[in-house]
Amino acid sequence: MPEFIGITEPQPRTPRIEDQGLPAGSQQLSISGMHCAACVGRVEGALLGVAGVRAARVNLAVERAEVDFAHAVDTADLIAAVRAAGFDAHAAEQSRDADQANRERAVAALRSRFTIAAVLSLPVVVLGNFGMFAPLRDWLPMETQNVIMLLLAIPVQGWAGGQFLRGGWNGLRHRAPDMNLLIAVGTLAAFTYSTAATLWPAAFRRSGIEPHTYFDTAVVIITLILLGRLLEARARAGTTLAMRRLLDLEPRLAHRWVDGVVTDVALDRVMPGELLLVRPGEQVPVDGVIVEGTSSLDLSMLTGESMPVQAGPGDAVTGATLNQTGAFRMRAERVGKDTVLMQIVRLVERAQTSKANVQRLADRIAAVFVPVVFAIAAVACAAWFAFGPEPRLAHALLAGVSVLIIACPCALGLATPTALVAGTGRGAELGVLVRDAAALESAGNIRALVFDKTGTLTRGRPAVAAILALPGMEPNRVLALAAAAERHSEHPLAGAIVREAESRGLAIATPQDFSAEAGRGIVALVEGSAVLVGTPAFLAGQGIDAAPLEAQRVELEAQAHTVVGVAADGTLRGWIALRDTLKEGAREAVQALEAQSIEVWMITGDNARTAASLAAEAGIAPERVLAGVLPAGKAGRIGELQARGLRVAMVGDGLNDAPALAQADLGIAMGSGTDVAKEASDLTLVRSDLAAVPLALGLARRTLQVIRQNLFWAFVYNVIGIPIAAGALVLLLREGGPIGPLFGWRGELNPMFASLAMALSSVSVVTSSLRLRRYGRG
Repeated sequence: MPEFIGITEPQPRTPRIEDQGLPAGSQQLSISGMHCAACVGRVEGALLGVAGVRAARVNLAVERAEVDFAHAVDTADLIAAVRAAGFDAHAAEQSRDADQANRERAVAALRSRFTIAAVLSLPVVVLGNFGMFAPLRDWLPMETQNVIMLLLAIPVQGWAGGQFLRGGWNGLRHRAPDMNLLIAVGTLAAFTYSTAATLWPAAFRRSGIEPHTYFDTAVVIITLILLGRLLEARARAGTTLAMRRLLDLEPRLAHRWVDGVVTDVALDRVMPGELLLVRPGEQVPVDGVIVEGTSSLDLSMLTGESMPVQAGPGDAVTGATLNQTGAFRMRAERVGKDTVLMQIVRLVERAQTSKANVQRLADRIAAVFVPVVFAIAAVACAAWFAFGPEPRLAHALLAGVSVLIIACPCALGLATPTALVAGTGRGAELGVLVRDAAALESAGNIRALVFDKTGTLTRGRPAVAAILALPGMEPNRVLALAAAAERHSEHPLAGAIVREAESRGLAIATPQDFSAEAGRGIVALVEGSAVLVGTPAFLAGQGIDAAPLEAQRVELEAQAHTVVGVAADGTLRGWIALRDTLKEGAREAVQALEAQSIEVWMITGDNARTAASLAAEAGIAPERVLAGVLPAGKAGRIGELQARGLRVAMVGDGLNDAPALAQADLGIAMGSGTDVAKEASDLTLVRSDLAAVPLALGLARRTLQVIRQNLFWAFVYNVIGIPIAAGALVLLLREGGPIGPLFGWRGELNPMFASLAMALSSVSVVTSSLRLRRYGRG
């Protein structure tokens, strides 16, 4: 069954802190109170201002920050810095359940504020738009109507919209204005002007200005923005659904077995080494090994593999997988934060708090966005006041407020993180773990992919297929000599030779001395004889005549067998042919990658004939086979492909693959591989199914596509919306203009419509990102 032992959390590919002689560390924080890209910039700036912090990444969609520091930093200092910037924070890893509860409370609070604002705004809208008609005006004078609207607008402006006022003040106080300031200034301008017109109408009339009020504009803007935030919060919760599903996989209880007595204990009280009972239909509580009983395990919740796996004594089991049929006892090995499930959760969280390069453009724009918007609003207001029709002050006020409201950078701030959260979360559901946003970008731009052969493209468990003994030698004697020499080797071919000798009941001597040349062969002293086992080139290099049985050896190699020679005391004794079969679905995976316009290569230490035969079975073109490559040379061959201008991915699973994985633009490690391979990789495939490789690259490409689409529409929204709000269309649509009124519209944009457009822009970006949740569902 697939192994999930020691999935380690990869480190960044940039120069590591350890390499600089400094102790590395990182801390995740949950952040509340952020609403736009400018908020993200303020939090990152505050964290970077803490002594010892070298990097800070903040994700608006999941409201988390990841902080890297070069020496010990007190979490309290980080939290204090965030709070000083006007936001709230707490340590994330200690309170995932609390985070969810806080988000639910925030949504409930938003719902309450929106409901009350909507109820109070309705009569204000009625009076503001129909109060001038004679029947209502005769029954309720305009002055009285204005007073009623003022009384209804006060709680909307002060309580329901209070968060915008507080947020705007905090941003101004920290010299980092954000969207809250835009909304606060816009609505407060309309509210203040209307309040003055209500309380001192005579002063307005003495100045020749009719005291019009715009309470309806202020309260409707606040109500619509609250509605947008409510819809946005609910949609953003959908992007984190995959993470919640992962966390929900963890069972709450375990059945502890002590001398035949079973007691239920909380999962956080299970200790390594304890015996646990797992009944049919229950989830495996922690990672461990079966000691008694057999069962069929459903791994789909964790790995995406649909077929159940049979497991029995000695087999490893993974926490959160489902026990389908039989009961078994297991020994707990990894518990709590060390389980595979929690390691996966940490990897996904790390990826979600990372920042894609494409997001940095949005960050740079957001840093100057709000001041530019204020400048545009001021110019629009001044232009309308100087050149607009009467009442000029009213037109100027509405134009300025419209610009401030429609320019809210929410969509810009959500474009990348929501897609990243949805994409990495869906990847985790499919058994694809992404290190960070940079890895996702690399995966989306891959043009060549190199498969390591043994253990990656093949099953990695070769078997002896034939023994060619020279005249005067028994095949079993050739096998026994090879098994004795290979007894202490960890190479897959050595294991196959030893297993075959054991299955035949042969006595396997213990070598007195042993040395190996990686990828070529070994020399051992067996019962006083110098025994060599290795490739024809290795034997020839040791002075052994490797010509005997040449025709038979070449024929076996042409049939995708790996043939090793066995020599003793300077004389060739025979050849052992071994064969490793392709993994199921290998050919289909190659075809799927080719369909994505990705060149598929195979790299192996086998000779050219064996490699070409196996590559043909997999559907890999013969000119894309890199044969006879020693482990130390794999990274160099990857570099040669990169020198041709290709962005190269490498798929491997062994210790000797680590340098090549690190050299490649994208390293992909199979979940059953070694810890070193996973640490050097950018993507880790929890399942060993090769179909996950094209699935992972396709998901990365689709995620990047969604990010670019989101950013494009966020930019287009502001590029089109701000000029319209400022009144740029008035010249075209005015009476007598080049076009004339369009269905009665003269080009002015009411602030209420601006607020609705702003709210819908954010919701549309999040909804666009949610499409990734359907990826791979067929």
